[in-house]
Parts: sequence; structure tokens; C-alpha cells
Amino acid sequence: MRLSVSFVALAFLGLFSSSQASIVAGHDYEVLSTPQRQESNGKFEVVEFFSWGCPHCYEFYPKLSRWLATLPKDASFKRVPVGLGHPEWEALARAYYALQSTGDVDRLDSQIFEDIHKNHVWLYDEASITAWVGKHGVNVARFTEAFRSFNVNMNAGQAEQKAEDYRVPGVPALTIAGKYMVEGGDHAKMLSTSDQLIAMERAEDKKARN
Repeated sequence: MRLSVSFVALAFLGLFSSSQASIVAGHDYEVLSTPQRQESNGKFEVVEFFSWGCPHCYEFYPKLSRWLATLPKDASFKRVPVGLGHPEWEALARAYYALQSTGDVDRLDSQIFEDIHKNHVWLYDEASITAWVGKHGVNVARFTEAFRSFNVNMNAGQAEQKAEDYRVPGVPALTIAGKYMVEGGDHAKMLSTSDQLIAMERAEDKKARN
């Protein structure tokens, strides 16, 4: 019996190890042809390209939120809302930066996702977005001023340029350390691959320092 139990245990460990097999460039992630500058000095930067209007981003959001709670201290996280050629998404990207300006983006983040994808609320132009934020405790005058401001124009433009520089094929997408692109339909796999890429970058950084 002991032999049988040991054999089963070893077999299980073998299966577990194979499930944790090393990730492969070109299959699990893409290596960026041109590495991008990281904004978080001394940390491995994780960037999420997303849109509130994207149903896949809505499905990814709760998994990502749980994953971020486990993000190591030597990594940082940044969200970049993009339009990728969709006018409705472009309006939402501007809304993101306007709400960031008024200090309401974190408070309303999940509710915007829920209302668009679960409650089927139309939030794809300035008028509908402004009416919605007003009903949710945002100062409408401040929001409108921010939505039309130079800073929001600049931030939205820089977000689109960043997506172009990273060659983002679709959303949601994660980039790691300015070097790697992780995207695809399997959200759990995206996060697992990101964990491994952070660990790989950490090991390479440690090796370079020694």
C-alpha cells in the first residue's frame, strides 16, 4: 500500500510539474521588437491595456483585481484605457481620464463595467456619460471641464500612441517590463504567464547585478 501511495504521489507531482512548465515565447507571450521605457524606476512594470466597452475586459476585471492583490512589491501596475479605432471606446477612454481628474475613477470603475455589460446602459458618448456620472455623485461641471480639457486630450492621445508603440493587437492585454506582451482568451493563463515573466525578469536582473 505504501508503494502504491508513493507511486500515486509521484505521478501527481509529475502532472503538477508539467502544468507549471516553462512558458514559451511566440506561444504564451510575445517579445516586443522594440523594448519600451518603463515609467516605474526600479520596478517591473505591468501595464493593462483595456476598455470599459470591451466585454472581454469586463470578464477579465475580477480575475485581474484578485491577481493584483498578490502583485509582488518589486512590480508596479498601470492601466491604459484605449479606443483602438472604436469611437465609443475613445469616449470611454476620455471619461476614464476625466474621472481620474475628479478623483472618482476608482470608486466608479466596477460600476461602469457592470452598467455597460450587465445592465446594458448606453455610455458611449459625452452626453450619456455625463448624465450617468452626475447620477453617481460626480460634480458634473468639473467632469465636463475635465472631459474637454487639454490634459484629457493629451492623456487619451498618449494612451493611443502607447498602444501603437506596444503593437497591442486587442484587449485585454498585459505588458511586462516593457519587453513582453501577454494577451489571449484564457485569462487565467494570461495572469500565470505574467507571474512567470516577472519572475524571469527578476532572475535576470539579479544575475546582471552579480
